[in-house]
Amino acid sequence: MSDSTQWWRGSVIYQIYPRSFMDARGDGVGDLPGITAKLDYIAELGVDAIWISPFFPSPMKDFGYDVTDYRGVDPMFGSFHDFQMLLERAHGLGLKVIIDLVLSHTSDQHHWFVQSRSSRENQKSDWYVWADPKPDGTPPNNWLSFFSGSAWTFDSRRRQYYLHNFLSCQPDLNFHNPAVRKEQLDNARFWLDLGVDGFRLDTSNFYFHSLALQDNPALGSGELKTPSVPASNPYSMQRHQFDISQPENLGFLSELRALMDEYPGTMTVGEISDDRPLERMVEYTIGEDRLHMAYTFDLFDAEFSAQRLRDIIEHFQYYAGDAWPCWALSNHDVMRVVSRWTQHENLEQQGPLVAKLATVMLCSLYGSLCLYQGEELGLPEADVPYERLVDPYGLALWPDYKGRDGCRTPMPWTSGEYGGFTSTEPWLPVDGHHRQLSVERQLADADSTLRVTREFLHWRKSQPAMVDGTLILGDFDDDLLGWLRVSRDQAILAVFNLTDETRHTSLPDGAGEIVYQAGFTAHLENGELTLPAFQAAFVHVDRASIDPRALIDQEPDPERKGFLSRLLGSLMGQDEGGARQG
Repeated sequence: MSDSTQWWRGSVIYQIYPRSFMDARGDGVGDLPGITAKLDYIAELGVDAIWISPFFPSPMKDFGYDVTDYRGVDPMFGSFHDFQMLLERAHGLGLKVIIDLVLSHTSDQHHWFVQSRSSRENQKSDWYVWADPKPDGTPPNNWLSFFSGSAWTFDSRRRQYYLHNFLSCQPDLNFHNPAVRKEQLDNARFWLDLGVDGFRLDTSNFYFHSLALQDNPALGSGELKTPSVPASNPYSMQRHQFDISQPENLGFLSELRALMDEYPGTMTVGEISDDRPLERMVEYTIGEDRLHMAYTFDLFDAEFSAQRLRDIIEHFQYYAGDAWPCWALSNHDVMRVVSRWTQHENLEQQGPLVAKLATVMLCSLYGSLCLYQGEELGLPEADVPYERLVDPYGLALWPDYKGRDGCRTPMPWTSGEYGGFTSTEPWLPVDGHHRQLSVERQLADADSTLRVTREFLHWRKSQPAMVDGTLILGDFDDDLLGWLRVSRDQAILAVFNLTDETRHTSLPDGAGEIVYQAGFTAHLENGELTLPAFQAAFVHVDRASIDPRALIDQEPDPERKGFLSRLLGSLMGQDEGGARQG
């Protein structure tokens, strides 16, 4: 990529959940020195950046997503100096550093909220969302917390309710107040001045609420619920029309983008949880005055089928314009993808194959990618016994929903008692099966998920079409998923068999030889591709055989033809430096 300030385009970002990555101090909780000690491992994976979940001072009721100081480091994770050393070492290894900013809400122990709740007249009285009870004393409206129950909690000091989209100890800031917006922008500037390369923005569509406080409507029959919200959570029964994703949000994103533009080479990636997340992703990233990119929960909620994944990709492309996506299959909030994609089909024994397939498929998509720690090992969801659960979300909805602890257990570095993560009892137990999938064991196995992931990421980085080439969905049968990645001078066809049976397909004219094979056993002969169960193939295609104008002209659907014209337009007129794709 010719412009170094655009490093994030086509990048692979490795998410670190600091409590569970590496404990350097031996107290059972991961820390910043532990991350620094493992940066060589991360760099060797072939990723471009790390995203570190919150490490700010916090009472840890939601494990760091309840902040009491936006400019510090919680002693649990180390010192401010430890973070500076981490930043310096990462940059020395060529890794960008992205930190998690939780701007929409604070801890109820933050001094802003302590002052705000003390009276209705103090200087920060309107820094949070306060509202009077209804005449019968009930909450102002029917808004629900993402963690179940009402989004309102009564405070006896003010005799008002305050809004919290998550736990009651996470009051929402009032972004309608200019002073709040300025303070949060100043907090972002603090870390930019320190040298961080960007921000992952937690709940980036939750900053504003409707001032009229209207009731949310019930979710209509056939309407899509917010992805990844379990059916046992009443949050899934509302259409979230007034509590989140308000038009004013775009104004703040523009203010934030203006700040980022003062620091060339920095970026933002927003988390979006919404009833219509793909459209929201496009709305929040299109143009040059909003987020650089965003990701949604669509792939966290998706069934493991070619048709469903094809629908998600096509749906995004149809609305995308010049928006740049960021895709992820796992993170610290959802069941790990290997378990999610094998649980309903009784395919647990196929976990290693599914893990490899999922990773290379994700990293073949158009856009940027997030890999969650342990995903490169193919870790399944850990089995955490009830007496060891700590996640308030899971404790509130047990037993139908077991919460997020199963994806947050310690990283297994070795097969020892505590997985090489710590020398004492860890904050969450190390799953016995995870120890058998440890980094130590997989490095010694050339066919392991870790070794395949490393080799694929390094190969991907050397292929221009795979990094930021246009993606054109292929026309395969229902059991196969595939697409062309096309840059000015290169074309690669990626095909994936998402079933437990061998599949065959004829490849289009111009298809040549398989160009990436490590970890997979696809076979190509006389234009016929054979894909065993859960296998992938990457095939060279003669770039000269791809005529964008012909692809547009042969499309019968007028709306689809317009979409293809937008998608392929830049491909027809790129300069040698590689114009922006898509």
